[in-house]
Amino acid sequence: MANEQKSVEQESQVSPKSWYLYIIRCKDNSLYTGITLDIQRRYQEHQDSSGLGKGAKFLRGKGPLKLVYGCCLPSQSAALKLEYKIKKMGKAKKENMIASSLNDIKALLPSADIEKP
Repeated sequence: MANEQKSVEQESQVSPKSWYLYIIRCKDNSLYTGITLDIQRRYQEHQDSSGLGKGAKFLRGKGPLKLVYGCCLPSQSAALKLEYKIKKMGKAKKENMIASSLNDIKALLPSADIEKP
């Protein structure tokens, strides 16, 4: 019985891969929103200024880039739905969301080049 309970506890600690929604600020102060399974890898791909990598075309030539927002979501579906809603928001509303949630991104990616308000 104790072994069964231990395996259930271990299984509950192993969760399926989480999806992340992130927002990047460009040099021109524009904002880019995206989703990924690996926020560190994706941020590095966007940093590639050669244009030969897998970063978004929108971000080419707009560096330096700063990761200003991120949150963890339970599924790709949830991440896509939130990404869609954020992309429909006005810039002022996005800026308020970023300002109120700066600590979330620090927890996700403490080594990132994080913008301070």
